Amino acid sequence: MSHHNVVNGCKLVAVLLLWLGASAGDKHAGHAHAAEHLERTEHSSVGLEEVVLVIQSQRNSFHARRAAQRKEKILHQAAELGQGVPVVVLLHELSEYEGDWSILPALRQYQVREEWFLGKLLHDNEASIIHHYAFSEDPTSFSYPDPAAGWALSMPLLQRLAVRLQHESLKSDFTIDLKHELALYIWEAGNGPKLTAVPEFCTETRDNCATTFTTYLPNCGDPVSKKDLFVAVKTCQKFHSERVPVVKATWEKDAGFLEYYSDVTDASIPTISLGVPNTERGHCGKTFAILRRFLNKEVPMADWLLIVDDDTLISLPRLRRLLRCYDPKEAVSLGERYGYSLLQNGYSYTTGGGGMVLSRAAVSRLVSGGCRCYSDDAPDDMVLGRCFTSLGVPITHSPLFHQARPYDYSETLQQAISFHKHWNIDPVVVFKHWLQDTHPRDEL
Repeated sequence: MSHHNVVNGCKLVAVLLLWLGASAGDKHAGHAHAAEHLERTEHSSVGLEEVVLVIQSQRNSFHARRAAQRKEKILHQAAELGQGVPVVVLLHELSEYEGDWSILPALRQYQVREEWFLGKLLHDNEASIIHHYAFSEDPTSFSYPDPAAGWALSMPLLQRLAVRLQHESLKSDFTIDLKHELALYIWEAGNGPKLTAVPEFCTETRDNCATTFTTYLPNCGDPVSKKDLFVAVKTCQKFHSERVPVVKATWEKDAGFLEYYSDVTDASIPTISLGVPNTERGHCGKTFAILRRFLNKEVPMADWLLIVDDDTLISLPRLRRLLRCYDPKEAVSLGERYGYSLLQNGYSYTTGGGGMVLSRAAVSRLVSGGCRCYSDDAPDDMVLGRCFTSLGVPITHSPLFHQARPYDYSETLQQAISFHKHWNIDPVVVFKHWLQDTHPRDEL
């Protein structure tokens, strides 16, 4: 059975964890068949054979293996229940379309003939920059789903959204926080359903949970060695006395190899000038100079390169633990993934403020592939994303990286590797609260 048959040729299902609706096994199921099916099941339970489960997998080999294991466990559970077998789809296998991760993307009490948007509710406590300060008068009035718990759409809503996507263009070129943008798109300024809370969608194990969640920081063994991670901090002269001291007071001591790159040489820090003039934004020229330096013999040979801003707060021990899950011989670009113009054959990219992690293999492919900055002040993270897309290197997302401050996210935020910006916070306090581990530091 092809994936197009599963979703009737519609990519809309791509980011959903649960899809309630017509049987996915019907190869030619259209709207008429779906309506007949909904009439038949309006007052009956939804069987497993009527559910399509889409696992939000990624093309990176580590994530693909974990997704395959999850699929096997789901099918094993279904067999033990003695019910029909659900269709389980891996997101990264749906198509080669780069935007699959971003498309809109326990339940018998919900009538499947109606429009339902179901999940675990999250909301902002204060107006957030990553949500463009939406609902600033009362941020708690709007809810969006927790992807860790999964979410679901009924077939009538799914079909209407599919038609809508075919006949109107999206209002924004950028995909920043998918779960919030998904909820806004479905709500449609009050013309569509709001997210309905389903207690059985859980992120902590308790009785009667249909879903649960372990951790975003998997345990793949001992952390990679400090010598396997080279850290590049981008700074400039005007921030030498303001931001660099924060790095030194918080996370610099956890780095095995670290260099500060500035527009001037300052022996007191010390900084290194790469011969690239400072720019107020973008910093593409500086970043590509860092990439070239990483590959030559001027710096220690390391498997991984981390590029951060001078106002990035980061836990290097947690990052080294995460990196154990990935193969540095594979081209890996890891961080918080954003998207640009995805519906018009755009590209994904890792946001620079949260930290861009690149394997040596990825840096080698980028530099040897002929990618260049179109100007020194071009947005470096977006240029890297465009180049990796052209080279066929997937952008791997981790929700542990953050482009903004802790207070710009839902209060359910529990784990993190990085945050960005010092605005209106005490960065040392934020680091100690969110990123400093209480157990003795790993000195590998």
